Amino acid sequence: MAFNQKNGARGALSLSDAGSLSPGPRQRVAMGTVVRGSLQAGIQIKLTGDHSVEDIRAGKFVVIDGAQHEFFAMITDVSLDCTSPQVLANPPSPDDAFLRQVLSGTSTFGTLTLKPLLMRPRGAVEFDPVKTVPTHFSGVGEATEEDIADIFGAETQGGDYFHIGSPLDMTDIQVCLDLNKFVERSNGIFGKSGTGKTFLTRICLCGIIKHKKAVNLVFDMHGEYGWKGTTEDPTKEGVDGLKKYFPDKVRVFTLDRAAALRRKVLIENDVHIPYSQISVDDILLLANELNLNQSAAETTYLLEQHYPKKWLSELLKMDGEAIKTFSEISGANALSLGALKRKLGRMVEECKGFLREDLPGEEDDAVRQIMGCLLKGTHVVLEFGQYRKPLQYMLVANILTRQIHKNYIELTEAAMGDKGKKPMPVVITIEEAHKFLSPSLAQQTTFGIIARELRKYNVTLLVVDQRPSGIDDEVLSQLGTRITALLNDERDIDAVLTGVSGAQALRGVLASLDSKQQALLLGHAVPMPVVVQSRTYDDSEFKRSMGEFNTVAAEMDINDWK
Repeated sequence: MAFNQKNGARGALSLSDAGSLSPGPRQRVAMGTVVRGSLQAGIQIKLTGDHSVEDIRAGKFVVIDGAQHEFFAMITDVSLDCTSPQVLANPPSPDDAFLRQVLSGTSTFGTLTLKPLLMRPRGAVEFDPVKTVPTHFSGVGEATEEDIADIFGAETQGGDYFHIGSPLDMTDIQVCLDLNKFVERSNGIFGKSGTGKTFLTRICLCGIIKHKKAVNLVFDMHGEYGWKGTTEDPTKEGVDGLKKYFPDKVRVFTLDRAAALRRKVLIENDVHIPYSQISVDDILLLANELNLNQSAAETTYLLEQHYPKKWLSELLKMDGEAIKTFSEISGANALSLGALKRKLGRMVEECKGFLREDLPGEEDDAVRQIMGCLLKGTHVVLEFGQYRKPLQYMLVANILTRQIHKNYIELTEAAMGDKGKKPMPVVITIEEAHKFLSPSLAQQTTFGIIARELRKYNVTLLVVDQRPSGIDDEVLSQLGTRITALLNDERDIDAVLTGVSGAQALRGVLASLDSKQQALLLGHAVPMPVVVQSRTYDDSEFKRSMGEFNTVAAEMDINDWK
């Protein structure tokens, strides 16, 4: 491989002082020479004289041209070095620009620490995990567009790859997710508030929809995914949602019709859930929110045994005498039963906008409607409107997810027995994921089961959260791909890197991300960790790439849909 001298632009001269470089068709901008390193600690290179450490960013993607192999690596640290301590003992004055220039690159120089992540023999196509190190004085150069495409694929390859962003300082080059691998397992999108988690999530969902890799159910807690979403850009009123990009493929449900009308978004389906859809497990998930103790849980199971489908309705109808009678028949504690009625009565009151004791017909049951959409391949966005309190959000999300999981187990097992077609994979997107997947809840919620079972029954999670440290370690270790924006809390950084090889080297990279539109990608859907400048959601280029933006729906009068 040949490297080119960098003089503000890509030059044409071969660099002869950056180590023993073999000729080859792929031209790379030379950055430096390998001087020391190890497999565990990483490789250290000396920068060439025309490179300033101020131009180098942690997370940048580079290639080491070894004697027998190419090593594909990430910059994990940038530092200053010198040939002799005497230079530092008597440094040139800030005004002596000539002496500083003379010393720069010879007596003083910059060094980079690289983490090799993949390697391949010269001329080979397939990559291998890194099991050795390059030789002394191997040349190091900036990765090219061809290098990136070799590793991450290109969006033109049959719809299996989707452009999510560009490597640092390489804005015209695409980094792609392998969508087939992305939907195989549960995944996570993390970052502190304001770093663009929602934008990254929308980008990923657009890729899944565009290339028909799975069907999505999005629990839209803040009204960001359906018709329109918010933006911090002062020049724009908002950004367009999935419905406008894929009008015939996405259906929007809402728990709060009034909120949808206030936001001037189109209403397709109201969500009503009958009491009969609420199971004891749904209530136990809310134990912290409702302040339920162990006695309350036992009492709930007794109610379900006596009134399998109507236990909640029957409880709420009980007066003092009925509570006493049921306690005598079932052995339940009357005081616990009375306390349970009060607490569940409060839950029903808070959720009265969408909970119903009975519905006129099965076609009015939102759970059945949403299941029908998913089985037909129609993506569903469920907006919560004003019902975004943890109790409301967790109740609805768990009811729907439990039913989906149950149905998909049955459908998948039927397909295994040659009795039906295997259902299309379902990706369930949940925000505030730590509320469902905390260490105390992950073992008992449907979300925890899905995360641990991976793709066994074709249902996976896309968890979106700013507090990954609140998620159970076992669940985190099962997330196939992690897309992580800036995190400041050390516990959150540790949580995101749970189970990741070479985690220590990636900590500095993660901490050095910009506060917006940068993310570290690692895991199942990318061959190696990489930092990307994410593409801009909803700009003209993004609209063109989706190819189906619905300008008619974007301009419809809200009065036509009331």
